[in-house]
Order: sequence, then structure tokens, then C-alpha cells
Amino acid sequence: MPDATDQTAQQMVDFGPQTRIVARLADKVGEDELNLTTPCPEYAVRNLLGHILGLTVAFGDAARKDMGPTTDTSPTASLPDITDGWRDALAKALDDLAEAWRDPAAWQGMTRAGGVDLPGGVAALVALDELVVHSWDVAKATGQDYVPDEAALRAAHTFLLQSAEGPRPDIFGPVVQVENSAPLLDRAIGLSGRDPGWKPTA
Repeated sequence: MPDATDQTAQQMVDFGPQTRIVARLADKVGEDELNLTTPCPEYAVRNLLGHILGLTVAFGDAARKDMGPTTDTSPTASLPDITDGWRDALAKALDDLAEAWRDPAAWQGMTRAGGVDLPGGVAALVALDELVVHSWDVAKATGQDYVPDEAALRAAHTFLLQSAEGPRPDIFGPVVQVENSAPLLDRAIGLSGRDPGWKPTA
């Protein structure tokens, strides 16, 4: 995990462009696509969307240092899912997340996410990585085009590159080797433990 003193971890990134991309991708998911497979082997699209909603709320609370069940619970504690009204709930949570991380105080001091205490700047990188990578998951699973926000992608790649240099957290699979000449998104996806060429199963 990146060192708390890493310059990138201290440089504020506007979450807004990436959260708007997530919202657009999610809004285009059809009801008939909710049970499709995704690059996350244990998640169907509905579970992936439930996970995105949960992490969006949790990292918004982490930015505000509002500690409680959302920041204390491991993301692997149960299989996430969506409920009625999930589209509106996700859109609102994404807006709240972007607003919360616009506060410089969110990037300072310590906070908690997934039951782990970590510096605010590192929590921001983790959140950006989640948004970038899971947007790719949704797009791949549902056949949508996906171009991430450049600043968010750079932050996610930095986080993933540094995470690959030490002991890998359980949330990551083994690194998939990708050519250095490949697009930055493909390199980030490989570092996350996914195959950039993944395709849905028939």
C-alpha cells in the first residue's frame, strides 16, 4: 500500500469526472443484464453494482471521518447486492463521494475504510482505484465503451503499481503481465489481477 508520505497520495484529485462516468455506466445497465458474469469471478453484475454502491458510501464516510458500520465492515463480509431504487441511491452516493473528497481535510490525518486504518491520502487512492477498475468491470460485463478520467486513472495506476511491489492484499489477484507499451488502463487492469482481454462467458 502506498506510503503516507508519497507525493501522489497527498495531491488532491477531483473525484467528480470519474464518479460521473461510473453513474453513466451504471445507468445504462439493463434489467436483463443484472445476472451477467463479470471479471470478478464471484460477482454477477448485480453484485458488482451492490459492491460499488457500498464502497461509494463507505469512502464518502471515510473522507468525512464519519466512522461507523460503513467504514468498519470488510468488503468481503457478505455478498453485496442491489435493492429497489439502487440507481437513484448510487447516483446520490457518487455525488456525495465526489463532494466529500473536495474537502482538503479529507486528505489529511487518518481515517478508516474496510475496517482498516489508513492515511486520508491513501484512502483516496484506494477509492479512485476502486472506481476506475470496477467501472471497467461493469463496462466489460455489459459491452459498454469505457474511457476513465485521466487523473483518476493515473492515481489508480500509481496505487496498483505500488501495491504490486510488496505483499498483495487479499482483495487483489495475481498480477497479469501486460506489455509496457500497452495503454495505461490495460496496465492498471493487469496490476489489479485482471486480464485486459477478458470477455463474458457465453
